Amino acid sequence: MSVETSVECDSWRSIANLDALIGQCLAAALAETDERLREGAEVSLLFCDDARIRALNAQFRGMDKPTNVLSFPGPEPLETAHVLGDIAIAYETVAREAVEQGKALPDHLCHLIVHGFLHLLGYDHETDEEAEAMEADEARALQSMGIADPYREPPTPEGH
Repeated sequence: MSVETSVECDSWRSIANLDALIGQCLAAALAETDERLREGAEVSLLFCDDARIRALNAQFRGMDKPTNVLSFPGPEPLETAHVLGDIAIAYETVAREAVEQGKALPDHLCHLIVHGFLHLLGYDHETDEEAEAMEADEARALQSMGIADPYREPPTPEGH
């Protein structure tokens, strides 16, 4: 797989070894699927800010608000696709969510890369069944990287 990365928001540069992390996330996500991709199939990732993702969200989804991740699958069937698609991830939203959820920023970022990539592979979460399947594959991919299941509630201290 070929990965093209564009970092528009300098805050993303605080993530150590970003390119290596992206490669790990994509490989872990792909390993949880039965998909066979064309050799050299391309994925593009845009690391942007809330303003940019808000504009993309408004333009392509009709939602005038920032979001954490957007995925834009390519038009070709996966097994023959030269371009799998594009993923955009917004720094401010992701950083805020990581703090709110008590997660390390790189771990939350990995979850969103895996999530966005699974969308490029045809996964969705429009129905409960789709959501459960997607979440299970995300959790397994992240676990293979040593990252906790993002859908599991953290244990509460005894007596609370």
